[in-house]
Amino acid sequence: MRALVTGAAGFVGSHLSDRLIEQGHEVVGIDCFTDYYPRAVKESNLSSPRSRAGFRFVESSIQEASWPALLDGVTHVFHLAAQAGVRSSWGRDFAVYTAANIDATQVLLEACRDHPLERFVYASSSSVYGDHVAIPMREDARPRPLSPYGVTKLAAEHLCMLYHENCGVPAVALRYFTVYGPRQRPDMAFHRFLSAMLADRPISLYGDGEQTRDFTFVEDAVTATVGAAERGTAGVVYNIGGGSRVSMNRVIEVLARCTGRIPEVRRGAPQQGDMRDTFADTARARADLEFVPRVSLEAGIHAEYQWLATSLSVAP
Repeated sequence: MRALVTGAAGFVGSHLSDRLIEQGHEVVGIDCFTDYYPRAVKESNLSSPRSRAGFRFVESSIQEASWPALLDGVTHVFHLAAQAGVRSSWGRDFAVYTAANIDATQVLLEACRDHPLERFVYASSSSVYGDHVAIPMREDARPRPLSPYGVTKLAAEHLCMLYHENCGVPAVALRYFTVYGPRQRPDMAFHRFLSAMLADRPISLYGDGEQTRDFTFVEDAVTATVGAAERGTAGVVYNIGGGSRVSMNRVIEVLARCTGRIPEVRRGAPQQGDMRDTFADTARARADLEFVPRVSLEAGIHAEYQWLATSLSVAP
């Protein structure tokens, strides 16, 4: 495999690049270091793949990249680049989301339409579902996103299927459910909670804490992503969930066990665009991708805690 990974400096993208290189594949990574969170964090993410033979990095936005040169010899494209964040997607910043999530996806698909690829794997999100689908969520449910972010991820997913049907791009879409683990983005809940606990600060929890999430450890998400490239059916959407659906109140208990610290919890009002519950039906991914999540929530949180404690120079 000669792979191209967009968003290679990001959380999942850097882990995916590592895995592909470990498996003996060549990887071209591209990232434009948007200012959603500090560049230094992304540079740190990149330090691992950059230290390995077989990895080449290009700093560019998707819209400004030289795609004929970048796609030369590429057999698989993993499109993970996106503007993340549900709560930030409202208001005037929506233009950032449409540019990074919709426009960029169309540019990349257009570049790939006449290029012979084995797979084009698109990283979608459970945010496309909203709150009006049955639990567990199935891929054939009608998506009704609650946030502008979810709207842009669904639109890009539709573009992938459009280019598959009309132009033959062998696109597969993966709906990730709340990925966590080492290198997690600073704005995400586990990173925020663990950082606060390490610094003996209160943690902020929105809502009553009984809202649930299906948490997916990053290495399990990467396994599914590689599986989609190797075995996924073009034109098909797959749920990728870790099978660890728990309430946020339960998460606080697990965090306390993993860290040995009892957090002070400050509760706030539910946030606009946040889903109440998520839980993935992963039968399709099990059948087609041989996807079976391996990492329990407690083990995964412990791994993220150890990584974060080390990166903050605090002994776990």
